[in-house]
Amino acid sequence: MEQKEYWDSVSGKKQFTTPFHAESFSKYVNPNDKILDVGCGYGRTLNELYHSGYRNLAGLDFSKGMIDRGKEQFPYLDLRVKDTDEIDMPDGSVDAVILFAVLTCIRTNEEQRNLIQEIHRVLKPNGILYVNDFLLNTDERNVSRYKKYKDTYGVYGVFELPEGAVCRHHSEEWVRELLVDFSELEYQNITFITMNGHKSNGFYFIGARDA
Repeated sequence: MEQKEYWDSVSGKKQFTTPFHAESFSKYVNPNDKILDVGCGYGRTLNELYHSGYRNLAGLDFSKGMIDRGKEQFPYLDLRVKDTDEIDMPDGSVDAVILFAVLTCIRTNEEQRNLIQEIHRVLKPNGILYVNDFLLNTDERNVSRYKKYKDTYGVYGVFELPEGAVCRHHSEEWVRELLVDFSELEYQNITFITMNGHKSNGFYFIGARDA
C-alpha cells in the first residue's frame, strides 16, 4: 500500500500522541509570526497553537483524508493538501516551520534532504525550524524489524507495519547531517509513545535557518 493511500485509509481514526514542546517553541516564535506545519495531519499541533494565541497559521499534508478531517474538526484553521514535492510558498516567506513526526514517513535520504531544502527555501533568514521525530531503538522487537527490512529499503531503521505503513527510525548522526544548515537552539532526547501504543526513542530539535 502506498503511504498516501494508507494515511487516507486511517485518517478518520488515528490519534497522534507525540508531544509538542509548546513552551520551548514559544521562546523563539511570536504569536504574530507566520507558521507553516508541513505534514500537519489533521491539524492537531496547529489547533494547540491557535488556542495559545497564534493566528497566522497554515498546514500542509499529502493526505486529503487527513485534511478533510482537520477542516471538519477545526474549521478555523488553514489546512491544504500538498500535491507536489515542492512547498507552494515564495522564498523566505515563513517565520517558522513545524515538522512533526514527518521524517518517519519518508524512507529515503534523498527525499528527506529534498524536503529539508524546500523548508530552508521558504523560511526567512534566521527563521525557526521545529522538528520532532523518532530515533533508532535497541530493543529486540525494533532491531529485528530493522534487520528484516534493511535489504528491502536500503536503510537500517526502515520497517513496515502490519497495517501497511512504512516507517523510519533515525540515527542521531543522520539527523545532525540532515539539519546541518540550521543553527541548533535546542536539542533533547525524549521517549515517545507511538500511534500504536509502543515506546520509542525520539528527539526534538529547534534550529534557526542560517542567514
